[in-house]
Amino acid sequence: MSTVPTRKRNRRGEGGKLREEIIDAALALLDEHGDERAVTLRSVARQVGIAAPSIYPHFPDQPAIMLAVVHREMDRLADELRAAADAAEGPRPRLFAVCHAYLDLAHTRPSRYRIMFGGLWMPTLGTSSITEEDMDSLGAAALQVLVDVLDECVRAGEATSDSLFSDAVALWLGLHGLAHQRAVVRKFPWPDDIAERVIGGLARLRPPG
Repeated sequence: MSTVPTRKRNRRGEGGKLREEIIDAALALLDEHGDERAVTLRSVARQVGIAAPSIYPHFPDQPAIMLAVVHREMDRLADELRAAADAAEGPRPRLFAVCHAYLDLAHTRPSRYRIMFGGLWMPTLGTSSITEEDMDSLGAAALQVLVDVLDECVRAGEATSDSLFSDAVALWLGLHGLAHQRAVVRKFPWPDDIAERVIGGLARLRPPG
């Protein structure tokens, strides 16, 4: 008969710590198995070292855990894109740095990327605790980083966008398409500058002076 690993109880007022540990456990299972089906209430409970019912005060079901995972990774993406922008100097280099940071995430954390954008996880609304409103803001902060760096390029006269939001969305879709195709068509002879071509074209950059 299997037993639940022992875990030191949180002190009073530390319930939020257990919630974060549950998300950590779900991410660890996702990284290990590359499949959201490995993330169940039982497997997460074993990973944390608690009984499965201890999850319910924090998450009503498995989709709620997965939504928390996606929210955390979206926040991480936005933070990494901002950091990439801050580390570069000049509007054009900041735009390219942000776009390459996005592509790097897709390459280095493929399971997490597929959960965020690749359709590996998509809740069925109405059959779980997740509502349409829960999904509305996903990715908004990361998209805003793209809007901001594109705006810098326009203000500097390096891009011709007349609709920042629309062109930022188009750029995001182009980056996602490139990331996806690189992952599934690995033998294709990708041009060395394909990312630069995609970024430059969709961001409507002027040729370098």
